[in-house]
Amino acid sequence: MTIEEMNVLSLTDEDFGLRSTLDACVKCTICETQCPVMRVTDLFPGPKYSGPQAERYRKAGQIVDSSIDYCSSCGTCTLVCPQGVKVTEMIHHARTDMKKEKGIPLRDHLIGRTGFIGTVMTPVAPIANWALDVKPIRVAMEKVIGVHRSAPMPKAAGRTFEGWFNKHTPLEGSGRKGQVIFFHGCAGQYFEVETSIHSVQVLEYLGYEVLVPPHGCCGLALQSNGLYDESRKYVSKLTHDLRKANRNAPIISASGSCAGMLRHEANEILQMDTPELKDVGSRMWDICEFLMHLHEKGELDLNFQPMDITIPYHAPCQLKSQGLGLPAVELMELIPGVKVKESNQPCCGIAGTYGMKKEKYDIAQAVGKPVFDFIKQVNVELAACDTETCRWQLRTATGANVVHPIWLIHKAYGLHS
Repeated sequence: MTIEEMNVLSLTDEDFGLRSTLDACVKCTICETQCPVMRVTDLFPGPKYSGPQAERYRKAGQIVDSSIDYCSSCGTCTLVCPQGVKVTEMIHHARTDMKKEKGIPLRDHLIGRTGFIGTVMTPVAPIANWALDVKPIRVAMEKVIGVHRSAPMPKAAGRTFEGWFNKHTPLEGSGRKGQVIFFHGCAGQYFEVETSIHSVQVLEYLGYEVLVPPHGCCGLALQSNGLYDESRKYVSKLTHDLRKANRNAPIISASGSCAGMLRHEANEILQMDTPELKDVGSRMWDICEFLMHLHEKGELDLNFQPMDITIPYHAPCQLKSQGLGLPAVELMELIPGVKVKESNQPCCGIAGTYGMKKEKYDIAQAVGKPVFDFIKQVNVELAACDTETCRWQLRTATGANVVHPIWLIHKAYGLHS
C-alpha cells in the first residue's frame, strides 16, 4: 500500500470528500491560468500550490502559509479543473484553520453579520447611508475596523422586504399555477428590497402564489470569513424556516450567492449533510433559471413590451459555480429589442466581503478592472448582474445603474412596484 493510499484511508468522514480528490490533480496548471487573483498579484502563489500541492503536506494543527488568505474563494479553480479536484474547498478549509489558529479579526466577525448590519441600518437609513459617504468617517472605519475607505458598501432601503410583503395585495390571477416559496436573503430583506419586490410581482403575474415564511441569513458571509460553527447554525435555522411554508413547493431566490450556499456550499465547505438541507437544496431555483425552465416547458408568458437597448451583463462567480449556464442572458434576450453582451470575465473582484478589506481592496479593484472597462464600453447607464455584492462593486466602480436581470423582466411585463 502506498503512502497516498494510507493517507486516503486515514481520512475522517469530515475531510474525505475534499482530500480524496488530491491524487486526481495532474499539475496541469489550468487552475492557475484562470485564477483572477494570481493574474494581478504575487501575494497569492496560486490555487495549485495553495490547494492540492500544499494539502498533501498539511497536518492537523500545522500553521498554514498566510499567503493563502489572499485567495478570494471565487471558485474558478474548482470550476475549470478537468479532474474534478475540489481546489477552492481545500484552500477554504486550510485558510479557516489558519485563521482559527491566529485569531479571526473583529472586522471579519462584523462584516459577516449581514442581517445584523441591515437590522441596525434600516431604522436610521438616511443617516446611515449619509455616514457611509462621508470621507472622514470612512477613513476612521478603515483605521479602526479594517474596511477600506473606498470599498463598496450597501445602502439601506429604509424598509424591509417582509414589511412590504405582509402588507401588499397579490396581483390578480396569482395562485392559479400553485405555490412557490421566495427566499430573499439578508440583502433582499434590507438593501436590495426592490429586487425582491420585482421578483415577487413577476412570479405573481405568472400565476403563482408566493409564500414568504419569516426567515433570516444563510450564513454565507460568516462562512467566507472562517466562522464555520456560527454559519452552520444559520443554515440549520434557515432550512427549518423555509420548510415551514410548504414541503413540496419550489424555492426561488433572486440572490445567486445565497441560493448557491444552500445548493452546494453548505455541504461542500461546511460539511453539512442534514435531510433538511438536502430537501431545501433540491428544491432551490435561481429566479432566472426558474423562468427559463418555464419557457422550455412553454409556460412562460412572452407578452413582453419591446426595449431597444444593449445590456452589459456579468455572470457572478457564485452563479457559475452552480453549473447553471447563463439563464439570465437567455431570459433577457427573450425581450424584443434587448441585446445582451456578456463580460466573459471570471470575477468582478469583490468576492463577497473580500474586496471590502483594506489589505485586499487594491487586488479586488485590479481583478474587476476588465469588467469595469467592459461596462463603460458597452453601456455606462445600465448593466445587469445577479448577485448583490457584485452589483455594489460594479455600481461603485462604473457609476452605472447595475440591476438584477429580473428588473428588465418586470419592466417588460409592464409591472409597477
